[in-house]
Amino acid sequence: QVQLVESGGGLVQPGGSLRLSCAASGFTFDEYAIGWFRQAPGKEREGVSCISSSAGSTYYADSVKGRFTISRDNAKNTMYLQMNSLKPEDTAVYYCAAAYRGANSDYLPVEEYENDYWGQGTQVTVSS
Repeated sequence: QVQLVESGGGLVQPGGSLRLSCAASGFTFDEYAIGWFRQAPGKEREGVSCISSSAGSTYYADSVKGRFTISRDNAKNTMYLQMNSLKPEDTAVYYCAAAYRGANSDYLPVEEYENDYWGQGTQVTVSS
């Protein structure tokens, strides 16, 4: 059974940091590009960041460039999103997603429809 389980969300003050994790199971992790999307109240879900199966390519939305860092640990079947200098506009439910692209691919699935599996989401709230 395929599972993507997010963790690490919570309440943080503006300027603070959080690290999200996404633990994967039920599929061959290193054959999938993986990424993060988020959905704020009243808004559509948007792509935040993704990393290729090769780990050689990454994508960041303009709104998070320089503040967020995506990484993956294939030995642990886990992906991370380090979020620094958080802003109130980063408040959203964060979802991890996985897209099959084969091992050693540099393809980045930045659109929702390109992803095959989704997690249930973790809430991030940035507020003083």
